[in-house]
Amino acid sequence: MDQNRAPVLEALQAFRECGYTPFNPPGHRQGRGADPRVLEILGEAVYAADIISVNGLDDRLNRQGVIEQAQQLMAEAVGAEQAFFSTCGSSLSVKSAMLSVAGPHEKLIVPRHAHKSVTSALILSGVCPVWLSPHWDAERHLSHPPGPDEVRELFKAEPEAKGMLLVTPNDYGTCGDIQAIAEVCHEFGKPLIVDEAWGAHLPFHPDLPPWGMDADADVVVTSVHKSGAAVEQSSVFHLQGDLVDPNVLKAREDLLATTSPTSLVYATLDGWRRHMVQHGKELLTATLALAHSTRAAINDLTGLRVMGEAEFLGEELAKSLDPLKMVIDVSALDISGYQATDWLREHQRVTLGLSDHRRVVAQFTHADDHRTAGILLDALSALVKAADDFETPPPVDLPSSDELQLETVMLPRDAFFAEVEQVDADQAVGRISAEMVTPYPPGAPAVLPGEVITKEVVDYVRSGLNAGMELPDPADSELKSFRVVARKP
Repeated sequence: MDQNRAPVLEALQAFRECGYTPFNPPGHRQGRGADPRVLEILGEAVYAADIISVNGLDDRLNRQGVIEQAQQLMAEAVGAEQAFFSTCGSSLSVKSAMLSVAGPHEKLIVPRHAHKSVTSALILSGVCPVWLSPHWDAERHLSHPPGPDEVRELFKAEPEAKGMLLVTPNDYGTCGDIQAIAEVCHEFGKPLIVDEAWGAHLPFHPDLPPWGMDADADVVVTSVHKSGAAVEQSSVFHLQGDLVDPNVLKAREDLLATTSPTSLVYATLDGWRRHMVQHGKELLTATLALAHSTRAAINDLTGLRVMGEAEFLGEELAKSLDPLKMVIDVSALDISGYQATDWLREHQRVTLGLSDHRRVVAQFTHADDHRTAGILLDALSALVKAADDFETPPPVDLPSSDELQLETVMLPRDAFFAEVEQVDADQAVGRISAEMVTPYPPGAPAVLPGEVITKEVVDYVRSGLNAGMELPDPADSELKSFRVVARKP
């Protein structure tokens, strides 16, 4: 196929040039009906590009195949057999992939550090999770993707499991051995789904960690809005092999997806793919060099340490590392990552993604340059100078890896939809959770519906909340009480 083409962008241009007058959605009519105060902020171009797919980008019966062509180009560009665009983010893509492999009451191997979207899929589907413990770094309180040996043992113990989900890279940029795990899955005739939301850029440079399709995964989900250049909610799920039926995958996606997808997502996905094919390697080469020099400069700042291969890689840790993730340990400044992130936003106008009790994460993409890197370095230098005036951060009661492995006594779906009650935190210990309690980011639940709540985890999330942790899921945002399955009279 001609990778210089961008079918969605071409269709947008044709719609404008033909001068269509629409009497179908969207109702803003390319911005003519928008509040001028909104146009002043968003700009007319946003609305002009917001065109319905059916009888808009394409004709009434989609006979031009605009979206299909764009998806085929994406698949070819990254070495997949098929690609599907999602305008609802990778949360939807992961759900679709899981539901295409396992159905109600069927088993699926899932690492316990998976994103909350995976738990949502378990609740929606009634799939029975077979929990797989991730590799755990007790010293740094970090989890990494599991290895092939653990996967093999679990498939032997649970031969009826329909497949496996693997999360790699994680929010800290650490990656699992996809190739080895895919080989294990295929030994048992089972598909491997890879939640590679943070890895959309990986296919386009040889010095980055392996890309899931190249490593023989069956379905790979990417969030192009995270490490690419598409707008928020832009996701693609990719398919190869014969272990997952493409018709089933598309049908499951249709169950969850919107019937009103936005052309803004389609257009930016299409344009990003073309850009990466044409210039991705040179752009990422420059970004990798910039990340390397910035990492060294941060390490020269007193009290800051950019974690790298020495801390992350090893037989019981991660297989590889995305060098574009700057995981900066701030604990030597006697401050928390939560404090650092809030201070950098308020005083330096620099925003970061992940923060935890001792780290912050700055992610580089091909959009960064020496100017943005300099802003980050100046902001971090100012943080180092200001840190002495910070209040001592409240302690977080960090549980051990064993204490994080809660007992599952009900399916997540059954607990979520059960009759529930709200009980005081001290009374919740020993009860079955009916809700997720999720530090976000990274979005891996500390407590899942169907798990027995323990004192250690209650102390962890409550102390974390007091220290600045974001916990968006619980019914009681102050965690004075927990939502639990009601006891039978």
